Amino acid sequence: MDATTAPHRIPPEMPQYGETNHIFEMMQNMLQQLLIHQPEDPIPFMIKYFQEDNDNVPKIIILGPPASGKTTIAMWLSKHLKSVFLSLENLMTKEYSSLAERARKHYQKMKGWILDGIPETREQVLMIQALGITPRHVIVLSAPDTVLIERNLGKRVDPHNGEIYHTTFDWPPEFEIQNRLIVPEGISEKETAQRLMAYHRSIVRVLPSYPKTLKVISADQPCVDVFYQALTYVQTSHRSNAPFTPRVLLLGPMGSGKRLQAALLAQKYGLVNVSCGQLLKEAVADKSKFGEVIQPFFEKDMAVPDSIIMNLLSSRLTQHDCIQKGWVMYGFPRDLDQAHMLDTLEYKPNR
Repeated sequence: MDATTAPHRIPPEMPQYGETNHIFEMMQNMLQQLLIHQPEDPIPFMIKYFQEDNDNVPKIIILGPPASGKTTIAMWLSKHLKSVFLSLENLMTKEYSSLAERARKHYQKMKGWILDGIPETREQVLMIQALGITPRHVIVLSAPDTVLIERNLGKRVDPHNGEIYHTTFDWPPEFEIQNRLIVPEGISEKETAQRLMAYHRSIVRVLPSYPKTLKVISADQPCVDVFYQALTYVQTSHRSNAPFTPRVLLLGPMGSGKRLQAALLAQKYGLVNVSCGQLLKEAVADKSKFGEVIQPFFEKDMAVPDSIIMNLLSSRLTQHDCIQKGWVMYGFPRDLDQAHMLDTLEYKPNR
């Protein structure tokens, strides 16, 4: 909690509960929906909102110029994330109010949605925002126009399921699929160049609407690489504005400067500097209950068992100063087993 001239006496368990259960983000999302929809009676609206429990479903927009592969990436993400794939073609919509209705319907089913090539203009952005469709991740595919024009000439479509193939880069091995592929309309060099010009004119007014959720990925690489970069991005969480108590763990080889960096972080941000080795020495010097157990290992120059170290760390990290100010720790864990044990602590690292 931030210090004030008259600090509130807040139990240390409350900030931890808020962090663990993402209370700040939950209330922020609910307030956003209230302001967008402005229901006459907010109470039933909030009850329904919490019952849906769909804050963490995928909400993704895939944008890009013609032949950049955005439809392929959107369909692959839809299958991998088990989300609803939405595009102007498969919705057969004539106005964006219908699109918003379909998107919200699938959204309420807790599957999430992936919009392919929507929005295309600044006007569409404003209409979508006004209807409460807010993406969590926006991906923009990018490639040189010359590459896109050449790539578009080899584009083929499966009329049965809409899957997109390419005569050079992604030709299906099954003869049955090969025989039924068709050449889509509008893929000539002239038509593609015209569509690219229209795209460049409109996209520069679309991108500023998503400054904190936007990621540009080069489409001039194998489609599988593009997909995995997109998948990695949509599976990451954006940094929240929620207040939190820093619990920092510094790892690195011997001589990497962990001790110095821990001291600098503790000094700059007012954190408690926690060193596993120092805790062991202090326990022995103070002749605490842990010190009596640790002393024989020190005398015989033996490694202190992990269970003893974990009890010592748990006792220190749950003290009032660590809970209130946060902490930075180095020197532990040293192996995977210790890392798993550290992960079981009530106040485990969050950075």
